Amino acid sequence: MVSLSNHADRRAIHRPVNPRSGFAPRRVGILGGSFNPAHEGHLEISLAALARLGLDEVWWMVSPQNPLKARAGMAPLARRLAEARAMARHPRIRVTNVETRLGTQFTADTLAALVRAFRHTRFVWLMGADNLTQIPSWDRWQQIFNGVAIAVFNRPTYCFGALAGVAARRFARRRLAVSAAGRLAGKTPPAWVFLFTRLNPISASAIRARRLSGTKPRKRRSRGDGANR
Repeated sequence: MVSLSNHADRRAIHRPVNPRSGFAPRRVGILGGSFNPAHEGHLEISLAALARLGLDEVWWMVSPQNPLKARAGMAPLARRLAEARAMARHPRIRVTNVETRLGTQFTADTLAALVRAFRHTRFVWLMGADNLTQIPSWDRWQQIFNGVAIAVFNRPTYCFGALAGVAARRFARRRLAVSAAGRLAGKTPPAWVFLFTRLNPISASAIRARRLSGTKPRKRRSRGDGANR
């Protein structure tokens, strides 16, 4: 069993199985990333996942260091965790640095460890369309598809390229219709769905640039149910 010392992480991980359905497996979405910093797009994709995939919780898995990203400009892990917890502000969204405690660097290893440790939990990997385009560059990316269900959310300018990319074509026959999204967590991998939602142009890189320049963010209108990382 994975041991987590942080109180918030223990609360997120060591909970009874889904209280709404007795001994039915709990359904948990995992949104992984650097969260450098966490922003409204992370929150929107999480709320959409809870609503459209029938999930019990979403875990924000804050990576200590993405192997595909430079260390320069990466805020300390403690700061990124604190900002993520401040942004999450929802009782069914949990923030964890479980990769630090597992000692894993690659998503394939982290997900495999979680699946082994939590046999009564059905995991769904959540990602934006940009990552569907990039995932063939990830270490053992096909293992990720074969290990957990995957939900992909569209992002500005990435939608059509992602659906025409290597990963989408490789697993085309395992793609679910949008109408079946609520059953995704119960499907045997590989199984994935592409969800079209309200496009949100926000990005962590834009926030970092704005912080460096000292520019204040523009006030946004009410959120709705869109999603983007």
